[in-house]
Amino acid sequence: MKELGKNELLNIDGGTSISGTLISSITRGINTLLDMGRSLGTAIRRIGSNNVCPL
Repeated sequence: MKELGKNELLNIDGGTSISGTLISSITRGINTLLDMGRSLGTAIRRIGSNNVCPL
């Protein structure tokens, strides 16, 4: 196997593309944060309007 020289090593490109898996995980994370915010907002609204189920 041939060893690469300094100029050849500097010309290597790769690893800069965004994969579908990365986009999917970012989208899933954003959706999770939105769902958590929605749940927290609903809980605050129910506590504020005194509409909480008794334990």
